Amino acid sequence: MNNTFIYKQATLADFRHAIDEYGWVVYEKAINQKLISDIIAGFEASYLLRREIQKMNGIEENMEGTLHHLLEKDNFAMELLRKLCCHREIRDFLGGNYILNGINGVINSRKSKSYIQNIHRDVRTFSGENRYMIQMIVVLDDFTIFNGATHFLSGSHKLDIRPDEKHFKAFSKQAVAKKGSIILFDSNLWHAGGINFTRKQRRALTLGFTKPYIKQQFDYPRFLGYEYGETLDSDLRQIIGYNARVPASLQEYYQPREHRMYKSDQG
Repeated sequence: MNNTFIYKQATLADFRHAIDEYGWVVYEKAINQKLISDIIAGFEASYLLRREIQKMNGIEENMEGTLHHLLEKDNFAMELLRKLCCHREIRDFLGGNYILNGINGVINSRKSKSYIQNIHRDVRTFSGENRYMIQMIVVLDDFTIFNGATHFLSGSHKLDIRPDEKHFKAFSKQAVAKKGSIILFDSNLWHAGGINFTRKQRRALTLGFTKPYIKQQFDYPRFLGYEYGETLDSDLRQIIGYNARVPASLQEYYQPREHRMYKSDQG
């Protein structure tokens, strides 16, 4: 398939063609191995914390190996976002400024089962040609046909109706990719996590980016703190969502333009 590129060599025209025709793009050699190692090092503790809460609240079924909302002040997520990976492509796809909708993780172990292995797309409502969300997978372990590389049904980002299991199995392709690769895909695209038949884990980060007026899955600015946001550079403030906040009081609402919580360039 003609949707795999070396990250530093790929052009915007390459992206536009592949994302329109296939709905997904693979960028090889996108992230350095030091950062990949740092992300992996923080995965186990992050998973155990979230798994404990899942069990405590009685929602652990079908959530095995899933880690949600990994953005914290002092972990790997900040360093990843600072690199502005695929910034050009995301801005082009969404037509300008964008924010982080969610940053999650997946640990696909031998024959483990979770909801991500069902055929799904990452938006509730089909948006057609109205692009408002794009997904990113950061490959932390080599994606292979044996360890559960994600299945994508190319071209299905243009279809509203969920494909049946037989059709999906016959025509979907697995995203075989090396550690350090990035996979970008249209959030309308039908896909499914694969089954891991090996004894080793297959780990990945999954990030969603939206136009700023779309509600975030998690209130990252409030979680991190508004004062903390003042210490960040302008790019990080934008991506994390500090420029697209919702006032929670009249005092926050009635502010001069330069201090408003929702900036005028957010759509």
